[in-house]
Amino acid sequence: MAPLTNFPTPQTISVNSITLEVFEAGAENAGNPIVLCHGWPEHAYSWRYQIPALVAAGYHVIVPNQRGFGASSRPEAVTDYDITKLTGDLLSLLDHYGYDDAVFVGHDWGANNVWCLALLHPASVRKIINLALPYQARGEVPWITFMESAFGRQRPLGDPLMTEEALSVFVNAFERSGFTGGINWYRNLDRNWKILESVDPIIKAPSLMIYGEQDMIPQSDRLSHFVPKVDVESLPCGHWIQQEMPEETNRLILNWLAK
Repeated sequence: MAPLTNFPTPQTISVNSITLEVFEAGAENAGNPIVLCHGWPEHAYSWRYQIPALVAAGYHVIVPNQRGFGASSRPEAVTDYDITKLTGDLLSLLDHYGYDDAVFVGHDWGANNVWCLALLHPASVRKIINLALPYQARGEVPWITFMESAFGRQRPLGDPLMTEEALSVFVNAFERSGFTGGINWYRNLDRNWKILESVDPIIKAPSLMIYGEQDMIPQSDRLSHFVPKVDVESLPCGHWIQQEMPEETNRLILNWLAK
């Protein structure tokens, strides 16, 4: 496949007993790291519109294909995709670059990973920016049971508009990786629910939550209870916020970071 237009060349980095395919930009901005975490079924390329803007704003941008995606490792055991492993990958990524903490940005499942990172390893998270998926408080009912009762059978969300290059990135990536690794993230939902049983549920990091007003994921009416330092914004789009309205997303992110 030809090099992607205006997208970093991937590196293969050994972390947490696996390898991650990582796209890095703005290394000249060392000391100001921001890590972008994609969702499902996604790819680091979903952040293609945010990377240049963040570099221009002075950030060292680190964008992994998380385990199970792209050219990153795809362990066979289902339990190798639980939240301790997923957040451990992000911690090891910080270690690789010599950082103690960073700003973390997540979309969809990537947002869940970032929320959980802030719960399990709060000292590693400077600030949080999450898109689409608000913080999911651990209730009395395991998450899969809750999702089935709340959402029932799911319907397609609709595809974002894609260029031929973007479409080829996703097709090539999933032809290589398949979907098993990403689906294993879901297979660990109830395991994650148990892992978080004794963890303080309050997110203490300053946070920005961005919703898509046409997304089927509802906005949380209890978000500020669990994330007291949260600011909330929304955009008139669907689930794929940073790809559907990239300029507007960038403006919200950069304005909030500049506070």
